Amino acid sequence: MPRGQVPVTPDDGLTTKARRNRPLLVVHTGEMKGKSTAAFGMAMRAWNQGWPVAVYQFVKSAKWKVGEENALTALGRLHEQTGEGGPVVWHKMGSGWSWSRRQGTEVDHAADAAEGWAQIKRDLAAEAHRFYVLDEFTYPIHWGWVDVDDVVATLLARPGTQHVVVTGRNAHPALVEAADLVVEMTKVKHPMDAGQKGQRGIEW
Repeated sequence: MPRGQVPVTPDDGLTTKARRNRPLLVVHTGEMKGKSTAAFGMAMRAWNQGWPVAVYQFVKSAKWKVGEENALTALGRLHEQTGEGGPVVWHKMGSGWSWSRRQGTEVDHAADAAEGWAQIKRDLAAEAHRFYVLDEFTYPIHWGWVDVDDVVATLLARPGTQHVVVTGRNAHPALVEAADLVVEMTKVKHPMDAGQKGQRGIEW
């Protein structure tokens, strides 16, 4: 918002400080790249505040180490060694599978996704972290492997001051409706349109 000014002041009984610090549910969706990258940037801000950060990565290969994973886990080690920032955990849910759905069976993937969501529910109930990235979590919801009503109800009822960012294409309308902040990434131009493939330091 311009100069940090809000256009309205809701009659919700909260003080300005309480309203400002209300935990957020954020959704990064759309067809264009940058959804996870933006979420990991927010995670770095959370780390800088000393918040415990957790990433639950749903659909990239368990063998694929993305640059953000290396960077955030390095920040986690720095916290362990010096106390700077906050603790970081990075979970690869299940065996690792792609939104192209080429590896394994649908039953395997659905079971992995369900167990991944069950772990998130346990962590939210225990207030295990302050900042959560549910990376590519829109896909198991879109495919029906995780019940969207359960997801929305759990995220809306989460205790404490836990911020949650969900990334991925095809965000369910119910998730969008429940979120406090929704960003839709759209393409204006992309190097692949001119035949240039992804490159080190940009895509990974």
